[in-house]
Amino acid sequence: MTVFGYHASHEQIAPSILLAAVQRAEQIGFDAAMCSDHLAPWGLRQGESGFAWSWLGAALATTSFPIGVVTAPGQRYHPVIIAQAVATLAEMFPGRFWAAYGSGEAVNEHVTGDEWPDKESRMQRLEESVSAVARLLRGERVSLEGAVRIHDARIWSLPERTPPVIAAATSGPTARWAAGWAEGLITVGADQETTSQVLSAYRERDGVGEAMLQIHVSLGDTVEEALATAKDQWRQAAVPAGLMWDLQQPEDFDARAEPDDEVIRSAVAVASTPEELAESIAAAAIGFDHVYIHDVGEDQRRFLDQAPALLRRLREGT
Repeated sequence: MTVFGYHASHEQIAPSILLAAVQRAEQIGFDAAMCSDHLAPWGLRQGESGFAWSWLGAALATTSFPIGVVTAPGQRYHPVIIAQAVATLAEMFPGRFWAAYGSGEAVNEHVTGDEWPDKESRMQRLEESVSAVARLLRGERVSLEGAVRIHDARIWSLPERTPPVIAAATSGPTARWAAGWAEGLITVGADQETTSQVLSAYRERDGVGEAMLQIHVSLGDTVEEALATAKDQWRQAAVPAGLMWDLQQPEDFDARAEPDDEVIRSAVAVASTPEELAESIAAAAIGFDHVYIHDVGEDQRRFLDQAPALLRRLREGT
């Protein structure tokens, strides 16, 4: 049976409000949750960016369902620090925490002052980092001289059960590459063709584990209202794909985003009723085991008020 989860967007919502939202998400029937891990928002209109790891401890302690995060080891976070953070949450909340690993975006990583690598170098760094995290979580002592440097590190407080190594991929080529080392996949998208291509690429290379989808949605009283919210709050989706990973400031995304209706609709499922939205989500989520729903509006209470009807319709179709 498909797991339907709530996505908590740190880029848009203050941590205290987001904590109340994830608690309510469990109360109204979501099966799980996940969150982003940003240092900066995508644009000035979003205007927030709490520290995900502090928030995760509070969220897991005040709910009872599983919660995960997509993070980027290698630059802003040293892999040993990620391993310690994962180990601590997995030990405190057995079976309830997972982390997915991606190569990151300059908007979050440039602050170290280190050079922002090209895509191939970032992929090499990610693979080395993920391998190191996995070894550390097995209790090994790890030293490494490569894209990242580690000197005789080990993690002392370890969980009884290690979370799976999940890869974050937004394209078919990245998903195929990740199939060589991952134990699960997470991707993002509202377009059925795109999500299907990524999932197929992972499975065709014998990618194992559960497949997760994060989907951006906008639910308004009218389609026009929902589209306007998406264009205001998720306008960075209109930035050319070749620039997304390399821009360094929210202002850079605002300057380059031209939120054309068609482009925004390809990135955000827009609807005026829960029933209509459920159809769009179900189409994009074919083949996925988990679906994490992110309403891009700033008023999460409004979305959560309508979410029971959305979840009911989604479950009727699975």
